[in-house]
Amino acid sequence: MIRFEDVSVTYDGAAEPAVRGVDFWIPEGELALLVGPSGVGKSTVLGAVSGLVPHFTGGTLRGRVTVAGRDTRTHKPRELADVAGTVGQDPLSHFVTDTVEDELAYGMESLGLPPDVMRRRVEETLDLLGLAELRDRPITALSGGQQQRVAIGSVLTPHPKVLVLDEPTSALDPAAAEEVLAVLQRLVHDLGTTVLLAEHRLERVVQYADSVVLLPGPGARPVLGTPAEIMAVSPVYPPVVDLGRLAGLSPLPLTVRDARRRAGALRDRLAGSAPVNGPGPRPVSGPGPGIPAPRRLLRRRTAPAVAAPEPPAAVTALAVRRGRVQALRHVDLTVTAGETVALMGRNGAGKSTLLAALVGLVEPAHGSVRAGGAVPHRTAPRDLVRRVGLVPQEPRDLLYADTVAAECAAADQDADAAPGTCRALVSELLPGVADDTHPRDLSEGQRLALALAVVLTARPPLLLLDEPTRGLDYAAKARLVALLRELAAEGHAIVLATHDVELAAELAHRVVILAEGEVVADGPAAEVVVGSPSFAPQVTKVLAPQRWLTVAQVKEALSS
Repeated sequence: MIRFEDVSVTYDGAAEPAVRGVDFWIPEGELALLVGPSGVGKSTVLGAVSGLVPHFTGGTLRGRVTVAGRDTRTHKPRELADVAGTVGQDPLSHFVTDTVEDELAYGMESLGLPPDVMRRRVEETLDLLGLAELRDRPITALSGGQQQRVAIGSVLTPHPKVLVLDEPTSALDPAAAEEVLAVLQRLVHDLGTTVLLAEHRLERVVQYADSVVLLPGPGARPVLGTPAEIMAVSPVYPPVVDLGRLAGLSPLPLTVRDARRRAGALRDRLAGSAPVNGPGPRPVSGPGPGIPAPRRLLRRRTAPAVAAPEPPAAVTALAVRRGRVQALRHVDLTVTAGETVALMGRNGAGKSTLLAALVGLVEPAHGSVRAGGAVPHRTAPRDLVRRVGLVPQEPRDLLYADTVAAECAAADQDADAAPGTCRALVSELLPGVADDTHPRDLSEGQRLALALAVVLTARPPLLLLDEPTRGLDYAAKARLVALLRELAAEGHAIVLATHDVELAAELAHRVVILAEGEVVADGPAAEVVVGSPSFAPQVTKVLAPQRWLTVAQVKEALSS
């Protein structure tokens, strides 16, 4: 159904091909997973299937790509629309209409399908993806994860023979991701749809793949094999595979169920050990939220009162309305210096709204918000940037210059930082990216790293990150975790909204779970995630009832 024959793609002005020697075949009714580190050309391979490469992106495509027998070099994307549906990393760039229902119908209208067929398929897709209650909502009023589901639904309604998906679960909560993957499984097994998807969160998808295509590095030839074969040699792999490698299991487990059945010996070796409490340094000032300071009972004289420093973030009885939606209601949250807090919860729970309130993008309907000692929505942006920084879900919202070097120079100037400060951060997070690279030519994960460097240049006491691992491979995520731990150790407070349970397990001191705009859980990360089937990381599920969170904890225990 999809065939690559010795394909290479070289973009205009590039010295080397983005991909070369791509040669594989995916039969009808198969789910193929495309994996590899960030920036190795996965999006280029996907774009070649839909015809976007080279018709939209430009550049030179050598070799041959065929989809359902059609050569994508001689057929433009509109001539492939009836056989191949594509969802890119950025759902906002995908939308044409204003409301959910209209967006689901648009592709079928373009193909001239009868109205009764369109109506039936829209209803089926609304139910399949859990979008029925959002059918009349404006797309701009949806959360990032809800927009992702709408984008996927809009390419499902025309019933294409091939689906091409770039990071389809990156903005989805664990439950919504499972629903989307279940839909893809049904399409593959029941309707014979061929699915090619690229995904960095392999812990979610690798067990569903029939085959895996590995792009090992820039310009390297891809390797095709079964999931077990490729995970044994891949430079990127999920925690359950990492745990299997550590335990010496062969073949490597791909699912939590398989790993649990074979981890008895590992649990026995760990029985006398206990994981370190907390995934990193503890808060550096204050006793922490909800913990009373120790009282000195035997003192004859009263020391002069010293005002406690104001915490980097303090939210009290916060309520926020966004149009007709009550996005937050009676939220209380205090974040101390040096503390890392993970906001979790299903799509639309209010995580991004809470971050927006902390950075002054929305005004409270009730209650109070203070960030870095200031009221965010009443503070001038130039003053606020030194108190709080936000890396949004869409990093392009922060990037305006034509080159990486220009972005870094502007960031240094805005933050009154020494020249080269931002560039040094970019080199740490994003090694190998040239100064003259245009931000739009970066992958989604690379743009995120650049936006993070821009925000960190001002060294704000409070750092807010909205889905910070979207588009990042495991190596890039490890570099991000190391940097954020260093910032926390220096006293920066970090609040991150994330669906990445593995990130929360690695990094967070506290986990706060939101539902319908309210806080439903707030406590130490080890307690909250271990007690939640939805938010528990893979290591926790494999080694339960022992309370391990990460492979690093297990490795440390085995080596001590």
